[in-house]
Amino acid sequence: LGMITINALACSDKIIIPVQGEYLAAKGMGHLVQTVKRVQKQINPNLKIGGVLLTLVDKRTNLSKDVRANLIDNYGQYVKIYGAEIPKAINTAKSTSTGKSIFEFDKNSPVANAYNNLAKEVLENERTRQKDGTSKVRSWSFITCYSKKTRRRKLSNDFWT
Repeated sequence: LGMITINALACSDKIIIPVQGEYLAAKGMGHLVQTVKRVQKQINPNLKIGGVLLTLVDKRTNLSKDVRANLIDNYGQYVKIYGAEIPKAINTAKSTSTGKSIFEFDKNSPVANAYNNLAKEVLENERTRQKDGTSKVRSWSFITCYSKKTRRRKLSNDFWT
């Protein structure tokens, strides 16, 4: 991972890892989890994985269902696999090309609704954890896993601060 990503991990309390609904992207999770463990050990012992988000989900195929099942089987006992799924949609690419967020471009689209559902799920989980006294989150990072098919890179963006 690049320095920007490592710096984001160093400054974050929790991260959300979006994984494309493809086999190779899910397989890359192991490498990212190992990187998170190294950052925890060497730089930021407070870093936690807040959850895994399935993205670019194509509901017309069984592949995303298989990837979700694989993530649950391999990581479900260690991290939360969010119920929200971000669908694959042309509106996402169109909004990016116009320089607008999906909410500005088409606030009623399935993608915008999916991100709203994710936000609600994340906030509800944190409220529950705060009531239990198990969460004191100050910042989040959003680490993206791409499959080799699309691109071999991982990016980091501020999600909430």
